[in-house]
Amino acid sequence: MVLPASIPSPPLPWAQFSIGPLVIHTYAICILLGILAALVITQRRLSARGAEPGVVLDIIIWAVPLGIVGARFYHVFTHGGDYFFPGANLWNVFAIWDGGNALYGSLLGGAVGAYIGCRRHGIRFWSFADALAPAMLVAQAIGRLGNYFNHELFGLPTTLPWGLQIESTNAKFPAGLPSGTLFHPLFLYEIVWNLIGVAVIILIERRFQLRWGRAFGVYLIWYGIARSVLEAIRIDPTSDQFLGVPANDWASFIAIALGIVLIVVQGRRHPGLEPSVYRDGWVPKHGAPVEAAQEPVDVFK
Repeated sequence: MVLPASIPSPPLPWAQFSIGPLVIHTYAICILLGILAALVITQRRLSARGAEPGVVLDIIIWAVPLGIVGARFYHVFTHGGDYFFPGANLWNVFAIWDGGNALYGSLLGGAVGAYIGCRRHGIRFWSFADALAPAMLVAQAIGRLGNYFNHELFGLPTTLPWGLQIESTNAKFPAGLPSGTLFHPLFLYEIVWNLIGVAVIILIERRFQLRWGRAFGVYLIWYGIARSVLEAIRIDPTSDQFLGVPANDWASFIAIALGIVLIVVQGRRHPGLEPSVYRDGWVPKHGAPVEAAQEPVDVFK
């Protein structure tokens, strides 16, 4: 059997399909599947620590919309040249189905929404964040498939056998390169890195009983390292720079720093487990809060 010498991009028509008058974008399906996976995993982890069934859905009703707004705002802000120029159609700023949704923006917007949801339903914000940490990586891995269907998120040219085929008519295809040039499949690298990160977070969580936001701190460090490396070989000529450094690199450095601060500060302030995933004095809908589990919980338990 002869292995292929490259990874073909899916046919462009696969990026969307129609059901009657409704146009369905594959990118949006990947995002929705990622959200669903994160919902299920986070609920199972939080329930194992004493939360009521369904509370994660109550929280993400706030987190997801604000996360999507934040993701789009961040992308537009760091790619101003793509949207603001003479004759530009400003409605494209809102064309989220065409791709262009930044993970770091979704983290900022989603964090605000999650905080609101946690406050409204009595869940400790950091307990929710820890339960979410590995689920986020699963969701991101699924979401990156959307970049594959959109023929985006690829890196510098490569001759490796897993090089990605990109059509020369692609807007981000570098000028001067011959048709048939292969590129690093950054979407695939990130998928693999994220799935490995799920195992890393679970293993560290079991060993050190990470709570009070420290598991989420590991997530920030793990993902920040990946993005800072991948951005170095990413082809994204319109990404804005600050002091000569791409915006996503700055965001990655900040994520790593925040992760370290979370682990160190929360480790000193809260060396043990939470008494409950519910805030002090909060009574759930169906009775008194259940004490937190004394052992770290498996992501699929």
